[in-house]
Amino acid sequence: MTTPTQRAVLVRAHGGAGAAEIGEIATPTAGDGQVLVRVRAAGVNGIDWKFREGLVQKAFPVQLPAVLGIELAGTVEALGPGASRFQVGDRVMGPLGRLGAYAEFVPVAEENLVHTPEGLTDVQAAGIPVAAVAAWLSLHQAGPIAPSQRILIHGAAGGLGGYAVQYAKQAGAEVFATASAAHLDYVRSLGAGHAIDYRAQRFESLAQDIDLVLDYAGGDVLDRSWQVLSKDGAIVSAATPDILARTPAGRRGLWFVNRADAALLAQLAAQIAQGSLISHISETVRFNDIPAAIERNRTGPRVGKVVADLGR
Repeated sequence: MTTPTQRAVLVRAHGGAGAAEIGEIATPTAGDGQVLVRVRAAGVNGIDWKFREGLVQKAFPVQLPAVLGIELAGTVEALGPGASRFQVGDRVMGPLGRLGAYAEFVPVAEENLVHTPEGLTDVQAAGIPVAAVAAWLSLHQAGPIAPSQRILIHGAAGGLGGYAVQYAKQAGAEVFATASAAHLDYVRSLGAGHAIDYRAQRFESLAQDIDLVLDYAGGDVLDRSWQVLSKDGAIVSAATPDILARTPAGRRGLWFVNRADAALLAQLAAQIAQGSLISHISETVRFNDIPAAIERNRTGPRVGKVVADLGR
Protein backbone atom coordinates (compact mmCIF):
# COMPACT_ATOMS: atom_id res chain seq x y z
CA MET A 1 0.00 0.00 0.00
CA THR A 2 1.37 3.43 -0.98
CA THR A 3 1.93 5.87 1.89
CA PRO A 4 0.08 9.18 1.28
CA THR A 5 2.40 12.16 0.89
CA GLN A 6 2.05 15.93 1.10
CA ARG A 7 3.96 19.08 0.20
CA ALA A 8 6.09 20.75 2.85
CA VAL A 9 8.80 23.39 3.18
CA LEU A 10 11.88 21.45 4.28
CA VAL A 11 15.40 22.09 5.51
CA ARG A 12 17.65 19.08 4.86
CA ALA A 13 20.90 20.86 5.78
CA HIS A 14 21.45 24.25 7.40
CA GLY A 15 22.33 27.06 5.02
CA GLY A 16 21.28 30.21 3.20
CA ALA A 17 18.28 31.05 1.05
CA GLY A 18 18.48 27.82 -0.94
CA ALA A 19 18.40 25.61 2.14
CA ALA A 20 14.60 25.92 2.45
CA GLU A 21 12.96 23.87 -0.30
CA ILE A 22 9.59 22.48 -1.33
CA GLY A 23 9.54 18.71 -0.88
CA GLU A 24 7.32 15.70 -0.23
CA ILE A 25 6.86 14.05 3.16
CA ALA A 26 4.53 11.39 4.52
CA THR A 27 1.11 12.71 5.49
CA PRO A 28 0.94 12.45 9.32
CA THR A 29 -1.79 11.25 11.65
CA ALA A 30 -2.89 12.80 14.93
CA GLY A 31 -1.32 11.39 18.09
CA ASP A 32 -2.57 11.37 21.67
CA GLY A 33 -4.19 14.69 22.57
CA GLN A 34 -3.66 16.03 19.05
CA VAL A 35 -5.88 17.06 16.17
CA LEU A 36 -4.86 16.81 12.54
CA VAL A 37 -5.24 20.26 10.97
CA ARG A 38 -5.71 20.85 7.24
CA VAL A 39 -3.58 23.98 6.95
CA ARG A 40 -5.24 26.86 5.13
CA ALA A 41 -2.64 29.50 6.02
CA ALA A 42 0.62 29.79 7.96
CA GLY A 43 2.50 32.77 9.34
CA VAL A 44 6.06 33.58 8.27
CA ASN A 45 8.38 34.47 11.17
CA GLY A 46 11.97 35.51 11.74
CA ILE A 47 12.66 32.26 13.56
CA ASP A 48 12.20 30.45 10.21
CA TRP A 49 15.44 31.76 8.71
CA LYS A 50 17.25 31.37 12.02
CA PHE A 51 16.30 27.68 12.09
CA ARG A 52 17.17 27.42 8.39
CA GLU A 53 20.68 28.73 9.01
CA GLY A 54 21.21 26.76 12.23
CA LEU A 55 21.59 29.89 14.34
CA VAL A 56 19.33 28.62 17.11
CA GLN A 57 20.30 24.96 16.92
CA LYS A 58 22.10 25.11 20.28
CA ALA A 59 19.13 26.65 22.10
CA PHE A 60 16.44 24.70 20.19
CA PRO A 61 17.96 21.47 18.81
CA VAL A 62 16.11 20.16 15.75
CA GLN A 63 16.79 16.92 13.92
CA LEU A 64 17.08 17.33 10.14
CA PRO A 65 15.36 17.10 7.77
CA ALA A 66 12.79 19.39 9.38
CA VAL A 67 9.66 21.18 8.21
CA LEU A 68 9.73 24.92 8.93
CA GLY A 69 6.85 27.08 10.18
CA ILE A 70 5.55 27.63 13.71
CA GLU A 71 1.95 28.94 13.46
CA LEU A 72 -1.12 28.14 11.39
CA ALA A 73 -4.84 28.40 10.79
CA GLY A 74 -7.07 25.81 9.17
CA THR A 75 -9.74 23.21 9.78
CA VAL A 76 -9.76 20.09 11.93
CA GLU A 77 -9.42 17.05 9.67
CA ALA A 78 -9.27 14.28 12.30
CA LEU A 79 -9.07 13.76 16.06
CA GLY A 80 -6.31 11.81 17.78
CA PRO A 81 -6.88 9.55 20.82
CA GLY A 82 -8.07 11.57 23.81
CA ALA A 83 -8.70 14.77 21.83
CA SER A 84 -12.09 16.23 22.75
CA ARG A 85 -11.99 20.04 22.57
CA PHE A 86 -12.76 20.26 18.84
CA GLN A 87 -14.84 18.53 16.21
CA VAL A 88 -13.95 17.61 12.64
CA GLY A 89 -14.58 20.66 10.46
CA ASP A 90 -13.93 23.25 13.20
CA ARG A 91 -11.90 26.28 12.13
CA VAL A 92 -8.87 26.58 14.40
CA MET A 93 -5.74 28.69 14.82
CA GLY A 94 -2.67 28.50 17.01
CA PRO A 95 1.07 27.99 17.47
CA LEU A 96 2.59 24.55 17.09
CA GLY A 97 5.02 24.96 19.97
CA ARG A 98 7.58 23.44 17.58
CA LEU A 99 8.44 23.43 13.86
CA GLY A 100 6.22 21.96 11.15
CA ALA A 101 3.49 24.40 10.06
CA TYR A 102 4.51 24.68 6.38
CA ALA A 103 2.70 21.54 5.25
CA GLU A 104 -0.74 20.60 4.00
CA PHE A 105 -1.68 18.57 7.10
CA VAL A 106 -0.15 19.07 10.54
CA PRO A 107 -0.83 17.31 13.88
CA VAL A 108 -1.15 19.90 16.66
CA ALA A 109 -1.61 19.53 20.42
CA GLU A 110 -5.23 20.54 20.92
CA GLU A 111 -4.29 22.54 24.02
CA ASN A 112 -2.40 24.99 21.75
CA LEU A 113 -5.39 25.69 19.50
CA VAL A 114 -8.41 27.98 19.75
CA HIS A 115 -11.48 28.38 17.59
CA THR A 116 -10.97 30.97 14.87
CA PRO A 117 -13.40 33.86 15.46
CA GLU A 118 -16.07 34.28 12.78
CA GLY A 119 -14.77 37.73 11.91
CA LEU A 120 -11.35 36.46 10.79
CA THR A 121 -10.30 34.77 7.57
CA ASP A 122 -7.77 31.95 7.79
CA VAL A 123 -5.09 34.25 6.37
CA GLN A 124 -5.80 36.87 9.04
CA ALA A 125 -5.88 34.21 11.77
CA ALA A 126 -2.54 32.67 10.75
CA GLY A 127 -0.68 35.92 11.38
CA ILE A 128 -1.81 36.20 14.99
CA PRO A 129 -0.85 33.25 17.25
CA VAL A 130 2.88 33.78 17.76
CA ALA A 131 3.38 37.55 17.57
CA ALA A 132 0.23 38.65 19.40
CA VAL A 133 0.88 36.39 22.38
CA ALA A 134 4.66 36.93 22.44
CA ALA A 135 4.27 40.71 22.42
CA TRP A 136 1.84 40.59 25.34
CA LEU A 137 3.95 38.20 27.43
CA SER A 138 7.24 39.99 26.74
CA LEU A 139 5.69 43.38 27.57
CA HIS A 140 4.64 42.06 30.98
CA GLN A 141 7.66 39.84 31.72
CA ALA A 142 9.46 42.46 33.81
CA GLY A 143 6.32 43.28 35.81
CA PRO A 144 2.91 44.95 35.48
CA ILE A 145 2.62 47.94 33.15
CA ALA A 146 1.46 51.08 34.96
CA PRO A 147 0.02 54.27 33.44
CA SER A 148 2.67 56.93 32.78
CA GLN A 149 5.49 54.38 32.45
CA ARG A 150 7.95 55.20 29.69
CA ILE A 151 8.44 52.27 27.30
CA LEU A 152 10.86 52.06 24.38
CA ILE A 153 10.09 49.45 21.70
CA HIS A 154 12.77 48.53 19.17
CA GLY A 155 11.52 47.00 15.93
CA ALA A 156 8.14 48.61 16.50
CA ALA A 157 6.80 48.16 12.98
CA GLY A 158 7.32 44.39 12.89
CA GLY A 159 4.97 41.62 13.91
CA LEU A 160 5.89 41.70 17.60
CA GLY A 161 6.47 45.43 17.79
CA GLY A 162 3.16 46.43 16.24
CA TYR A 163 1.22 44.55 18.89
CA ALA A 164 3.48 45.73 21.73
CA VAL A 165 2.96 49.39 20.79
CA GLN A 166 -0.81 48.91 20.98
CA TYR A 167 -0.71 47.00 24.29
CA ALA A 168 1.57 49.61 25.89
CA LYS A 169 -0.64 52.45 24.67
CA GLN A 170 -3.78 50.71 25.95
CA ALA A 171 -2.09 50.36 29.36
CA GLY A 172 -1.55 54.14 29.47
CA ALA A 173 2.22 54.10 28.96
CA GLU A 174 4.20 56.77 27.14
CA VAL A 175 5.45 54.90 24.09
CA PHE A 176 8.76 55.47 22.29
CA ALA A 177 9.22 53.40 19.13
CA THR A 178 12.09 52.87 16.70
CA ALA A 179 11.39 52.00 13.07
CA SER A 180 12.58 52.87 9.57
CA ALA A 181 11.54 56.24 8.13
CA ALA A 182 8.96 54.63 5.85
CA HIS A 183 7.20 53.05 8.84
CA LEU A 184 7.10 55.96 11.29
CA ASP A 185 3.53 56.97 10.44
CA TYR A 186 2.45 53.36 10.90
CA VAL A 187 3.84 53.09 14.44
CA ARG A 188 2.33 56.49 15.28
CA SER A 189 -1.05 55.20 14.11
CA LEU A 190 -0.72 52.29 16.55
CA GLY A 191 -0.15 54.61 19.49
CA ALA A 192 3.53 55.55 19.61
CA GLY A 193 3.86 59.09 20.93
CA HIS A 194 7.52 59.27 19.95
CA ALA A 195 8.46 57.63 16.62
CA ILE A 196 12.22 57.48 16.03
CA ASP A 197 13.90 56.82 12.66
CA TYR A 198 16.61 54.36 13.74
CA ARG A 199 18.74 55.05 10.67
CA ALA A 200 18.77 58.86 10.86
CA GLN A 201 18.37 59.44 14.60
CA ARG A 202 20.12 58.19 17.73
CA PHE A 203 17.44 56.94 20.05
CA GLU A 204 19.81 57.52 23.00
CA SER A 205 19.44 61.26 22.56
CA LEU A 206 15.64 61.16 22.16
CA ALA A 207 14.59 58.63 24.81
CA GLN A 208 15.75 58.94 28.41
CA ASP A 209 14.56 57.74 31.82
CA ILE A 210 12.92 54.69 30.20
CA ASP A 211 11.25 52.18 32.54
CA LEU A 212 11.14 49.30 30.05
CA VAL A 213 12.94 48.58 26.79
CA LEU A 214 11.61 45.84 24.50
CA ASP A 215 14.35 44.62 22.16
CA TYR A 216 12.78 43.02 19.09
CA ALA A 217 15.60 44.20 16.80
CA GLY A 218 18.88 42.72 18.00
CA GLY A 219 22.29 43.87 16.78
CA ASP A 220 23.92 46.66 18.78
CA VAL A 221 20.53 47.96 19.94
CA LEU A 222 20.78 46.13 23.25
CA ASP A 223 24.20 47.50 24.20
CA ARG A 224 23.13 51.04 23.32
CA SER A 225 19.91 50.75 25.33
CA TRP A 226 21.36 50.44 28.84
CA GLN A 227 22.12 54.15 28.91
CA VAL A 228 18.48 55.17 28.38
CA LEU A 229 17.10 53.17 31.30
CA SER A 230 15.75 54.72 34.47
CA LYS A 231 17.40 53.65 37.74
CA ASP A 232 15.08 50.66 38.18
CA GLY A 233 14.38 50.07 34.49
CA ALA A 234 14.62 46.74 32.67
CA ILE A 235 15.33 45.43 29.19
CA VAL A 236 13.44 42.43 27.85
CA SER A 237 14.90 40.96 24.67
CA ALA A 238 13.35 38.53 22.23
CA ALA A 239 16.20 39.08 19.77
CA THR A 240 19.45 38.80 21.77
CA PRO A 241 19.82 35.34 23.36
CA ASP A 242 23.00 36.27 25.28
CA ILE A 243 21.40 39.26 27.01
CA LEU A 244 22.22 37.91 30.47
CA ALA A 245 25.94 37.85 29.66
CA ARG A 246 25.67 41.38 28.24
CA THR A 247 23.79 42.88 31.18
CA PRO A 248 25.96 45.36 33.16
CA ALA A 249 26.29 44.97 36.90
CA GLY A 250 23.37 46.54 38.72
CA ARG A 251 21.13 46.41 35.65
CA ARG A 252 18.16 44.16 34.89
CA GLY A 253 18.12 42.24 31.60
CA LEU A 254 15.68 39.44 30.76
CA TRP A 255 15.66 36.94 27.91
CA PHE A 256 12.18 36.23 26.56
CA VAL A 257 11.10 32.80 25.35
CA ASN A 258 7.54 32.56 24.05
CA ARG A 259 5.07 29.94 25.21
CA ALA A 260 1.64 28.83 24.11
CA ASP A 261 -1.25 30.44 26.01
CA ALA A 262 -4.55 29.44 24.45
CA ALA A 263 -6.70 31.54 26.78
CA LEU A 264 -4.68 34.67 26.00
CA LEU A 265 -4.69 33.88 22.27
CA ALA A 266 -8.47 33.51 22.27
CA GLN A 267 -8.85 36.87 24.02
CA LEU A 268 -6.51 38.68 21.63
CA ALA A 269 -8.00 37.06 18.52
CA ALA A 270 -11.46 38.19 19.64
CA GLN A 271 -10.19 41.77 20.02
CA ILE A 272 -8.74 41.66 16.51
CA ALA A 273 -11.97 40.27 15.08
CA GLN A 274 -13.89 43.06 16.83
CA GLY A 275 -11.52 45.73 15.54
CA SER A 276 -10.21 46.95 18.91
CA LEU A 277 -6.73 45.60 18.10
CA ILE A 278 -4.97 45.93 14.75
CA SER A 279 -3.25 42.96 13.12
CA HIS A 280 -1.45 44.11 9.99
CA ILE A 281 -0.60 41.68 7.19
CA SER A 282 1.83 43.29 4.77
CA GLU A 283 2.03 40.46 2.25
CA THR A 284 0.27 37.21 1.37
CA VAL A 285 2.29 34.61 -0.54
CA ARG A 286 1.62 31.28 -2.21
CA PHE A 287 2.88 27.98 -0.82
CA ASN A 288 5.68 27.73 -3.39
CA ASP A 289 6.84 31.25 -2.50
CA ILE A 290 7.41 30.50 1.20
CA PRO A 291 11.19 29.94 0.88
CA ALA A 292 11.59 33.33 -0.82
CA ALA A 293 9.37 35.00 1.81
CA ILE A 294 11.56 33.55 4.58
CA GLU A 295 14.62 35.10 2.95
CA ARG A 296 12.92 38.49 2.55
CA ASN A 297 12.08 38.38 6.24
CA ARG A 298 15.81 38.07 6.92
CA THR A 299 17.02 40.83 4.62
CA GLY A 300 14.71 43.77 5.25
CA PRO A 301 12.43 45.46 7.80
CA ARG A 302 8.74 44.81 7.25
CA VAL A 303 5.45 46.17 8.53
CA GLY A 304 3.37 43.62 10.39
CA LYS A 305 3.27 39.99 9.25
CA VAL A 306 3.70 37.94 6.10
CA VAL A 307 1.30 35.01 5.70
CA ALA A 308 1.33 32.05 3.33
CA ASP A 309 -2.09 31.28 1.87
CA LEU A 310 -2.16 27.58 1.04
CA GLY A 311 -5.40 28.02 -0.88
CA ARG A 312 -3.78 30.27 -3.51
